Amino acid sequence: MPDPTVPPTPPVPLEALLARADLGLRRIAGPADPAVVVHWAHTSEMADPYPYLLGGELLLSAGVHVPDGAGAGYFDAYVSRIVAAGGAALGFGVAPVHDTVPAALVEACEMHGLPLLEVPPRTTFSAVARAVWQLMAQARTAELRRVTEAQQSLATAAARPDPVRSVLQQLARRLGGRAVLYGPEGTRIAAAGPDPGEETRAALAKLAEVVRPSGQEPSDARPSSASDTVAGMRLVAHALGNGEGFVLGTAAPQRDAGDHTIASVAAVLLSLLTGERHSGSGAGRSSALVRLLLGAAPAEVAPLLGGDRWRVVHGRPDGRAAPDPVAASALGAALGSSLVDVAGEVVRVLVPDGRTVERVPGWTLGVSAAAAPRDWPAADTQAARALARARATRTPLLRHGDRPTALTDLVPPAEADAHARALLAPIEQAPALADTLRTWLSLHGSWDRTAVALDVHRNTVRQRIARCASLLDADLDDPDVRMELWFALRRT
Repeated sequence: MPDPTVPPTPPVPLEALLARADLGLRRIAGPADPAVVVHWAHTSEMADPYPYLLGGELLLSAGVHVPDGAGAGYFDAYVSRIVAAGGAALGFGVAPVHDTVPAALVEACEMHGLPLLEVPPRTTFSAVARAVWQLMAQARTAELRRVTEAQQSLATAAARPDPVRSVLQQLARRLGGRAVLYGPEGTRIAAAGPDPGEETRAALAKLAEVVRPSGQEPSDARPSSASDTVAGMRLVAHALGNGEGFVLGTAAPQRDAGDHTIASVAAVLLSLLTGERHSGSGAGRSSALVRLLLGAAPAEVAPLLGGDRWRVVHGRPDGRAAPDPVAASALGAALGSSLVDVAGEVVRVLVPDGRTVERVPGWTLGVSAAAAPRDWPAADTQAARALARARATRTPLLRHGDRPTALTDLVPPAEADAHARALLAPIEQAPALADTLRTWLSLHGSWDRTAVALDVHRNTVRQRIARCASLLDADLDDPDVRMELWFALRRT
């Protein structure tokens, strides 16, 4: 699993920072290792910065913490604590406190193998930090471009006459290594890329067994992916999402930030290709669709999908445009379901009740309560409302919370529905007003959050709420009025 303390951006090689002529940084101690990278820049004048470091920092200091007459012992302890915390390098600012970098600090960094950079008086620490983020942004843009091109090439490969082998060949080329598809019995079905050798082949096949599910255990009893390093090769195994025991294995000499995304896209494509060919799930879905089109009720076709109770999940990608089919399939694979529908900017997934819906990085999710087929439309509405609230509150995943007993249960349903219709009659012909009022009440009257949830301007929200108050002839600042309206809106 990725280290949660490492930011989702490519690190910056220390050599790239030293090459910036506008900074004028100069390495005066420590190894000249091109593999040294910086994850972020941090300024601290603490004598012991260890408790405040996460690892991977370029620590910047002007030496304010250095006491008068400090000797080798002080600097040895200072540098050793930076190294113990995982600091990548130390930048020491010359002036206004020190005219030169203390010789004892140079010796300590040399002894502990910590790169020491001299920061000239004309260069501010803010300029160094800004340069780090600029280089990160450039690297991130390049990485996103590489991932996008890889996704497009993989999708094109999946449409070729021999799609499985074509996808593997494209994946191996993009990773610069080996890609192997293993069957349910562990046999190698297809492979592409240079042969990594007997030791690596055996280790990759063994790693595939770690993620391959067996029929005697729950579907989530084993991890969906596993990794290892053997003979200098980075090995990764991905269990394909079709549940048939197929596994994708990769072996590459290095592991870049976007490689996991590229391999995940390939795994989704291979899941679709192998699932339709080697399992009955595709036939079951086709049969269910045909029966629905011919007039069958959802309850009659639900057994063909493999379960009686399901949850509806609405997902929306974070900070991106409308999801494409590949992204939607990736979400379905992450949730363990191939029943995926792309509806504009939202992806809808039907997930069996027995499968736990967890957070998916890069997505905001709204999850309905478990529902029988006859209640799927209501579950779809629950998921939509949960997603809107999740986006408004910036929550990665929000579940619809049904309570076993509530005050609404004390009122007969017929009477409650009649009361709701009568109360909301003035706005029943304006669905936008009712939706805005419902969302606004659910978010405790927040204009900004309601605007985010509905994708409208906050002034539009204010105008709609004012219109609701006028048509309903109600004081929406009164908590009793809000409670009664909320009760009614939950019945519609």
